[in-house]
Amino acid sequence: MRILSGIQPSGSLHLGNYFGMMKKMIDYQQEGELFCFIANYHAMTSLADGKTLAKGTLEAAANFLALGLDPEKSTFWVQSDVPEVQELTWILSNFTPMGLLERCHSYKDKISRGIAANHGLFAYPVLMAADILLFNSDKVPVGKDQKQHVEVTRDIAIKINNHYGEIFTLPEPDIDDDVATVPGLDGQKMSKSYGNTIDLFLPENQLRKQIMRIVTDATPVEDPKDPDSCNVFQIYRLFLDKEEQAALRARYTAGGLSYGEVKQELFETMRDYFIPFTERRTAILEDKETLHKTLEMGAQKARYTASKVMRKVRKKAGLVY
Repeated sequence: MRILSGIQPSGSLHLGNYFGMMKKMIDYQQEGELFCFIANYHAMTSLADGKTLAKGTLEAAANFLALGLDPEKSTFWVQSDVPEVQELTWILSNFTPMGLLERCHSYKDKISRGIAANHGLFAYPVLMAADILLFNSDKVPVGKDQKQHVEVTRDIAIKINNHYGEIFTLPEPDIDDDVATVPGLDGQKMSKSYGNTIDLFLPENQLRKQIMRIVTDATPVEDPKDPDSCNVFQIYRLFLDKEEQAALRARYTAGGLSYGEVKQELFETMRDYFIPFTERRTAILEDKETLHKTLEMGAQKARYTASKVMRKVRKKAGLVY
């Protein structure tokens, strides 16, 4: 089974990135053939500064490696180091109906929030389809908000397979309902776009400030509280096993528990959980030469796989003559 996903290097890493995708991707190294990439082309839809993008790309790579991605067990690369993805994007574009893209919720949501419309933002799902189809991916771990894009990928692949014959594997979205949408400080999906994130690799004082900003209701300390409607509980449970979750739930419903107390516990738990990853990340970023070599090796592995798919596509499309 081949599993593929990527993450944009647009800004700091937060808990939604980690529990929504990164941890799961890293765990997949034990279950199948993992293909994982830094989606720097995708990041350009929201990030125009070249220096910031370059810096963010290296930091995103270091994040993955620090959190446990093994470049020997997986294929790990930067999107722009595999030019075949742009060639395939153009070919897919010629099989993608406008109406299919016009129905995409993500595009409409971004426009409704005032993000300027451009072709890159509109055609984002086609580039994502190229990322997935280029490696004949079987499974694509995504959040609920990206499920539609995988469905678009399937639609495009079916259209091309019907026209040229069986070239592409039809991918399946893989969504873990427990962590598919990680709540942010305000209870909405945790997102840099909403400004409601809890960031990883922060100094302790900044991390504590973020956690203390989690929105709670006005239930008095002595009264029972509903854990299912509490943003703090919904975030804290991500670090707990089932028995620990049950124990915390009991404390909520018994009464006498202050939100400040739970926030402090969440801060200490998160700080301790990420300390070894933070130390490893610092060491990786201090050795840029090794980091570049790791990404070069990953790009070579990715291009080898991509080239086999593109040979079939070029021949069927009449680009080999």
